[in-house]
Amino acid sequence: MAVSPLDELRVDDWEALVDTNIKGVLYGIAAALPVFREQGFGHFIHTASTAAHRIVPGQAVYAGTKHAVRAISEGLRQEAGATLRVTVISPGMTRTGFLEHVTDPELRARMEIAIPPEAIARAMAFAIEQPADVDVGEVIVRPTAQG
Repeated sequence: MAVSPLDELRVDDWEALVDTNIKGVLYGIAAALPVFREQGFGHFIHTASTAAHRIVPGQAVYAGTKHAVRAISEGLRQEAGATLRVTVISPGMTRTGFLEHVTDPELRARMEIAIPPEAIARAMAFAIEQPADVDVGEVIVRPTAQG
């Protein structure tokens, strides 16, 4: 998660965010959609972020890629038909390995409230466990203390 003001012009970081967060979702769709169509069912679960719902300084590009995940997922949902499901999980601050890549001391300090990854896994399990005719479109999971 490259976090920096746009003025820093970290174009390489922007490329990495687009490659991972947008192209990763698209390549996943390209790999799974033919299989899901052939077997007659399937469930896409895409990871967005609370940054796709609330923009903060320094996260414009990251938030933009997560907005794209939501838009692509909604388009896929509308095209999917009655046999495919699409869920977007939007985690808030979560204790994952990305923290080691955060260089901003203020952001690192705010991460003290982060929730365990298991909370996100439970949200995914909830979406998956629903009956085949129920599509959980989006779940936002964040620490209670997150602003």
